[in-house]
Amino acid sequence: MKTSDFIEDKINKLPKSYVFTYVDFLTEVNKREAVIKHLNRMVQSGKINKLSKGKYYKPQESIFGALLPEQYQIVKDLLEEEGRKRIGYITGFSIYNTLGFTTQISNSIQIGTQQTRPKFKRGRFNISFITQKNIINNDNIPLLQLLDVIRFIKKIPDTTVDKSCKRLLVLLNDLTLKEQEQIIKLAFKYGPGTRALLGALLSTIDSKAKQLLNDLYESLNPITTYDIPISENIVPTAKSWYIV
Repeated sequence: MKTSDFIEDKINKLPKSYVFTYVDFLTEVNKREAVIKHLNRMVQSGKINKLSKGKYYKPQESIFGALLPEQYQIVKDLLEEEGRKRIGYITGFSIYNTLGFTTQISNSIQIGTQQTRPKFKRGRFNISFITQKNIINNDNIPLLQLLDVIRFIKKIPDTTVDKSCKRLLVLLNDLTLKEQEQIIKLAFKYGPGTRALLGALLSTIDSKAKQLLNDLYESLNPITTYDIPISENIVPTAKSWYIV
């Protein structure tokens, strides 16, 4: 089979909006330059789209034109190593929208990872990184995302801290006791402001994770206060957790 026929046959079998690179074809076709040239010809003909240098995807059409791939596809090489070991997770602006904290959609993608790196652009998207001190795995990612929301609560666009706390109270209350205990354990590797707000929120919903909540409280310096503008009627326990 000719190189061009092999490439087109393999691409035809890929799902719409799947992001791939020329490397995906080199295990069977050991002709790097030929692969790149043919992929670029397919871009010119409109059969595939180019996301950024060396990255392509099959376009999915809508009434508004070709759709961009979902964010996971855009940054999946930054989230998993070979063998599908988790090294990062999508957080920040994308999660604010997904979890219902804001309706604003951003062209920035933030990634939580243990080893941060400089921000860069990938096509129209700005990719940046925040440090995550906890080990990352598929099970704890939703909890880490919630902790990141708490950590950056004053930076969520197009909303207020009060509205964000209302939403957090709902999401935390929906967690099982085991998940509430786990999120507290994960919080110990976050800053004291995040620990304080998590404690205040869990105390407000009367979490049954009493011993861990007490440990979280004891981890705070009693002479330090945290400037987080929350209404007392929304989080009545805030002052008890040194939040002013």
